[in-house]
Amino acid sequence: MSSLAKKFIMAFTGIILVGFALGHMAGNLQMFLHPDWINEYAYKLQTLPYGLLWIVRGGLLLAVVAHILAAVALVLENKKARPEKYAVKHNLQASFASRTMRYSGLIVLAFILFHIAHYTTQNINPAFRTLETPLLGVDSGHGYNHSQTLWGVYDKLTEHGQNPDSPANNVHDVYSMVANGFRSPIVSGFYLIAMALLSIHLSHGVSSMFQSLGLRNAVWRPRLDKLAVIIGVVVFLGFSSIPVACLAGFIQPTQVIASCCGL
Repeated sequence: MSSLAKKFIMAFTGIILVGFALGHMAGNLQMFLHPDWINEYAYKLQTLPYGLLWIVRGGLLLAVVAHILAAVALVLENKKARPEKYAVKHNLQASFASRTMRYSGLIVLAFILFHIAHYTTQNINPAFRTLETPLLGVDSGHGYNHSQTLWGVYDKLTEHGQNPDSPANNVHDVYSMVANGFRSPIVSGFYLIAMALLSIHLSHGVSSMFQSLGLRNAVWRPRLDKLAVIIGVVVFLGFSSIPVACLAGFIQPTQVIASCCGL
């Protein structure tokens, strides 16, 4: 496979992963709203028809694997092609972000695996699987509660839909799961470090994506570099705000459970 093809794969999969990161961040920020928002959002994702959730997960997994393989292939190719005597000059000219891409990428990958085991499969703390809650709803002023989220799950769950005076069916309490998970300074600290590295990774990677696709020239390069930095900062602030809010007590679980494995 040519270098150009590898760079195109890096760019294409990078676009997918950046889009996912921004979408995932937007979904997570619902933690700052009524608990129903994040709980209904999670329920909606888990109940997507035709196995769409697993199709998306499979696509993301393929994108991650392809991104890593292309990156490793390019690093090995560059090492083979570049004489050792140019290494010092190259490091002086390269930015900090570009010089640490491989290391930040590896640490972010380790974090992703931990994050999946922590919140998605709940292997690190199996007690998370027991967290269930009825959707609380918001007083409509008409004698019963109803949902004011974008997702409308509260009003559609069978029991509440048939009888508005009854509570909505139980759903997984994602709000409490996340709030409990980030009560641990160790978990939150690892999360903040990983988000900082992800932001550094993006500050170089987003601009490089456009170059690989042939869309970056002398005029657009400084603009795209600024866009990459902005995306990196937004991602860091968006993701990091949640563990910080949990540690500060601004976000508190509605159901408190013990931490697991010293975390």
